Amino acid sequence: MIRITHTRALCAVWNPSLTPRTCLIVDDSRIIRKVARRIVEGLGFEVDEAADGSEALTFCAGVMPEVILLDWSMPVMDGLTFLRRLRTLPGGGGPKVLFCTIETRAERIAEALSAGADDYVMKPFDGEILTSKFAEVGAV
Repeated sequence: MIRITHTRALCAVWNPSLTPRTCLIVDDSRIIRKVARRIVEGLGFEVDEAADGSEALTFCAGVMPEVILLDWSMPVMDGLTFLRRLRTLPGGGGPKVLFCTIETRAERIAEALSAGADDYVMKPFDGEILTSKFAEVGAV
């Protein structure tokens, strides 16, 4: 007997057109992850979380999300290193990646975009800002 415990897998088996949109929130701040989760779930996404780039890379190696909301500065593996490694994974070019950080220097933003980020979100953010950014990259 096969036991399906993951919502995405269950939806895909019953009706592939009902598979929920997915987002991975990668931030070392539990509070930021919680706030972002509420906003992104409100946009109709199924949300997973990772506290650093290493956790996120492990997650993406198993299940590639459609959108990744990514912090820059984290312990273990920072966002830029994660992004560069993500883009080398099979299917790693697929997710829309939004850097979400306090980094404001133009050269750092350019570095993130050239490494494969699709857009940039400045902290602090709110639902209106995230909704706008998700729309700009075609995620909603």
